[in-house]
Parts: sequence; C-alpha cells; structure tokens
Amino acid sequence: MKADAAADTAETPARRPGVGLRRIGYGILVVIHLALLAAIHVWPGWQAVPFLTAETTEVLGLVSAALIVGAVANLLYIVSDATVPKAVGELVDMSVGLVALVGVWRVFPFEFEYAMFDWASLTARLVLVVSAVGLASGIVVRLTTLFRALAARAPSR
Repeated sequence: MKADAAADTAETPARRPGVGLRRIGYGILVVIHLALLAAIHVWPGWQAVPFLTAETTEVLGLVSAALIVGAVANLLYIVSDATVPKAVGELVDMSVGLVALVGVWRVFPFEFEYAMFDWASLTARLVLVVSAVGLASGIVVRLTTLFRALAARAPSR
C-alpha cells in the first residue's frame, strides 16, 4: 500500500502557494533588491566592503541593472504572475543577471588577503561559475516554459 501512496504523490503536481502569499513573496523580493541597491550606492556603500577593489566601479552598472530589473520584474508579478508574463520577466531578469555575472568574472574586483594559497579567490571564482551555470540552465527552463505556454495558447488547426 505504501508503494501506491508514493506513486499517487509522485503523479500529483505540486501546488503553487495562493496568490496572496505569492504577492507577499514578490513584495519581499522588491524590498531586498532595493535594500541591496541602497547598500551599494548610499549606505554603507560598496567601498565599505574590505575585499572589493577600485575596479568594482567597472561592474557597478551591471550589478545595479540586474538588481533594478529584478525589482521591476517582481513589481510586475505582484500585478500578474500568469505563466507567460512571468516566464518573460524571469528570462529578462536571468539574462541581465548572467551578463552582470560575466562582467564580474571578467573584472574580478576582489582582493583577498592570503598566506600560502588564495582559497578565497578560488572559492569566489567557483561561486561565480556555479551561479553562471545555474542562471544559464534557468534561462533554458524559462524558455521551455514560455514556449509550452505559448503553444498551449495557440489555436488548434
């Protein structure tokens, strides 16, 4: 009987949280994005982070753009988080994030103090690679979601 219960659970699609709860989540994400923008540009400012170098200014625009796009996307999801608009918003958000991540990789505005081997730099690069792979795979997933949703809307012949 346990096998039957497990099979039923595996076949049952996961339910999305209610619209009110989703809107609260989107609102929280907007606040987080705006708080990060304020922390970078106003107080305490990116200069307060001891391991960021002067080259950080070369990627501030990209990082800020990613945070702004994320905030705007989540504001739009508060109004409508239907499949197609959300997939488009997430595609744009992830694409801008990936561009910012590549910019950070290229500039690598970090300087860590180290003794014999720079584990912190290696770890930072690893985090950047894992994040880029995650964003790239997320873009593929969102493209698939978008194409499926558009195909479902298309009139049958």
